[in-house]
Amino acid sequence: MTVHAPTPAEKRMLSEQVYAHLRTAIMRGEYAPGDALKPQDLSRQHGVSLAVVREALVRLVGEGLVDRLTNRGFAVPAFSDDRWQQIGEARRAIEPVLLRMSIENGDVKWEGDVRAAHHRLARTPAFTPEEGEYYSETWAEAHRVFHRTLLEGCGNLVLLEIFDRMWIASELARRWSTHRNPDRDGNDEHRRLEEAVLARDPDSAVDILTRHLTLTTAGLAAQEG
Repeated sequence: MTVHAPTPAEKRMLSEQVYAHLRTAIMRGEYAPGDALKPQDLSRQHGVSLAVVREALVRLVGEGLVDRLTNRGFAVPAFSDDRWQQIGEARRAIEPVLLRMSIENGDVKWEGDVRAAHHRLARTPAFTPEEGEYYSETWAEAHRVFHRTLLEGCGNLVLLEIFDRMWIASELARRWSTHRNPDRDGNDEHRRLEEAVLARDPDSAVDILTRHLTLTTAGLAAQEG
């Protein structure tokens, strides 16, 4: 009996499926911080080859959602890892600069996009019964779009690509922090940020954004103690 070897297209599809499953599981807290991700176990679990699993894991490493260990194993990032502090510092250094550029350079269309993105975020439930205590995927995407739209007025695609990479890397930390700090009023933070941006008040907007970015890092750091 001849065993069918997957074509390159089939291999990519399988890797995409494993990647999507692992990414969702990590983001939803189904793996604890520091948990090992063993390719052999994942290969059996998903019924795919080790090569497919490793491709998915390497992609997650590139996003900052998985660590590649010195012995070539893989693990969910440890909660005490100071990378989250570094990501927070990077975002506070870069995003306020992009926001100032957006306020200076953004046109009327950008203003409309900001309004629309905030309206979508404000009208999207953060939690749904079917997703329990975790943020809904719909809200998480609306949140990402709002923050990215605020910065798109800068017109610099290279800087926006840096934002995209930082956002993915920080998403896990943000969810951990928010889950541990349920009293934080993110809706009010987003509302005030939108108002300052559309008022073309860069100083106020930057102050609000910097505090907004700081709260996640500070909340997570408080839990480390």
